[in-house]
Amino acid sequence: MRHYELVCIIHPDLDEAAFNTLIEKIKDWVVEIKGSVDKVEVWGRKRLAYSIKKHREGQYVLFNLSLEPAATTTLDQNIRFQESVLRYMITAVK
Repeated sequence: MRHYELVCIIHPDLDEAAFNTLIEKIKDWVVEIKGSVDKVEVWGRKRLAYSIKKHREGQYVLFNLSLEPAATTTLDQNIRFQESVLRYMITAVK
């Protein structure tokens, strides 16, 4: 297994319940592909450098994950179709 960081910028207008549901959904996807979520940090609402989908703010979340390299494709496909996620990036940590 390799270690990865997943940073998501989530829609700023989500209420707390929907925000927490989305975080749990991402955690569940990681568990489904036989990975583990080591840590979740909610960085909070921040102003964006440029507008994304007509939004000037976003809610940032950092996930520290342990996954097999091939499983990142499945995770990428699941996150890509979430309308609440404005941007995301999965990077390998050495």
